[in-house]
Amino acid sequence: MDFSTPPYLLLERTSVRRIMLQVLIGLLPGIAAYVWLIGPIILFQLLLATIAALSGEALMLRLRNRPMAMFLTDGSAVVTAWLVALTFPPMAPWWLVVVGSLFAIVIAKHLYGGLGQNPFNPAMVAFAACIVSFPALMSQWPVIGLQLSLREQFELVAGLAPRIDVMSGATPLDAIKTALKVSEGSVDVPTLLATQEVFGNFAGRGWEWVTTGYLLGGLWLWQRKVIGWQAPLAFIAGLSLLAAALSAWQPERFANPLFHLFSGGAMLGAFFIVTDPVSGCTTAKGKLVFGFAAGVLAYVIRVFAGYPDGVAFAVLLMNLCVPLIDMYTQPPIFGMKKER
Repeated sequence: MDFSTPPYLLLERTSVRRIMLQVLIGLLPGIAAYVWLIGPIILFQLLLATIAALSGEALMLRLRNRPMAMFLTDGSAVVTAWLVALTFPPMAPWWLVVVGSLFAIVIAKHLYGGLGQNPFNPAMVAFAACIVSFPALMSQWPVIGLQLSLREQFELVAGLAPRIDVMSGATPLDAIKTALKVSEGSVDVPTLLATQEVFGNFAGRGWEWVTTGYLLGGLWLWQRKVIGWQAPLAFIAGLSLLAAALSAWQPERFANPLFHLFSGGAMLGAFFIVTDPVSGCTTAKGKLVFGFAAGVLAYVIRVFAGYPDGVAFAVLLMNLCVPLIDMYTQPPIFGMKKER
């Protein structure tokens, strides 16, 4: 989200509320595709995350003696909650979503001073903390095409039904990485994409539509001038260029850029995460550097590291570099020459 002033000079609270509301609207196309693909349980997870985030926000505001009504209604906690719910497995246990939402608000946001002062993206901190602490649960994605009633989905989330049989699906990124490792070179990427059911026309079956929804929502935010073009375009460019280079070098081992752009959290990260005005860069050149480096890191982590998707870790690593990037990309003061 790209405010017209630096994050430490936030606009009046009504402007923050209006911007956050537009971000939530921008997420709706992806959520609609999510409901069509998985089922309405994602709406329950969004509600659960929202309640947990607002509760954590209220608690911390009370402990810090801050005005509760003003901050609870600015929408920032709800945006964080939705990002947490959308990056977690859709039928994760209810308590995992609650823990992630509370961790994002209490630890990653308020312990650093609240909105405008947190150096790390709260939703990505929650994702990283939970995938390190609960790797098995954070890897349990539903099998695509599995038809479950709302009651059955709710029982899974509430812990009233066994998870092992219906939650053994792998994400497209994890599926392709595991298949190549198990086959030890006997199977190539084009064959996997053409034969395995988890893959669709050019990415994960069904997930292509979810990612397209995030893309449409992100473009709407850009058209509304809620976000700038620098960070999303640079992120997409960094991810795509590295994927294109390695795919051209060894097409049997590395998937094409289109697969990576429409798999995992690439589009969600490009338009809703790297555009965070608080934990991201404030200068135009800095946003380009931040986005491009985050895209490259996301590809490297998802292809060569142990995690199926690297967007969260890439963003957090780049959050560490924000002060340095901003320092070297500040424009010269009017009337003064830039030091060489």
